[in-house]
Amino acid sequence: MLTTRFLPRSGASIALALAFACLAPAAAEVAIDAPRAGWRTPGDASPRFLQEVHYPAASVNAAGHPAAGLIKGRIAGTRKPGTGPRAPARLIVNGVAMPLLLDETGRFERPYAFGAGSNSVEVRSADGRARRRVQFHEAPGSRPQARLRILLAWDSDGTDLDLHVVSPDGEHVFYSNRVARHGGALDVDVTTGYGPEIYASPAPPHGVYHVYVNYYGAGEGRGDVTTAQVAIVSQEGTLSEKRDVVQVPLRKAGELTLVKSFVYP
Repeated sequence: MLTTRFLPRSGASIALALAFACLAPAAAEVAIDAPRAGWRTPGDASPRFLQEVHYPAASVNAAGHPAAGLIKGRIAGTRKPGTGPRAPARLIVNGVAMPLLLDETGRFERPYAFGAGSNSVEVRSADGRARRRVQFHEAPGSRPQARLRILLAWDSDGTDLDLHVVSPDGEHVFYSNRVARHGGALDVDVTTGYGPEIYASPAPPHGVYHVYVNYYGAGEGRGDVTTAQVAIVSQEGTLSEKRDVVQVPLRKAGELTLVKSFVYP
């Protein structure tokens, strides 16, 4: 017969095990405070699409936006406060992925004007090991539905990329002309890295659109190359929805690149 003997641990070995446990990094945990899962009716607190811009440097500004138009929460256990900037997490809204900037405590908060119908929001930690997803249905409200949405994001901090959209009627929407006469608008001019910058139009003119990205500049110590991602979503939230995602490397500041020309609808 085989007998197994369990030897008691010495005090030193227990102390050593506890020390290693303290040194081991805590597992990341994702919490999404908004939006909530289920059915919701925005009511009078309709989200505002346009965000305030503060020059010379701007980040995504969530101040003053109602809860119905916010994505917010926290990723805990990835870095202690005061140890420097975090690597960006990943935000996926209705299938479109983009970087998500975290503060020193792991919190995130950004406005987003959701369309009526089914919506999904997923947040992943930088290493992809922790994630949380929320699915909700937004009832139709009085605000118009975005029928064309163009999202620009990029993969580097301390860089300034600008989204330019030229519509068939000749309107040119960019950081210094954020609202077109037909209603298309750019939500914010992000100059501090990652983005996203989002153009949306509730009644897009029919015809050919041109989407440009301008590599406006980068901070000291940054490499020249950054990769821009442009996602073009038409008829969002309907059975006719179409999505096209294009990635393009931008090699030097001052470079203006035609990323995509397309016909709407």
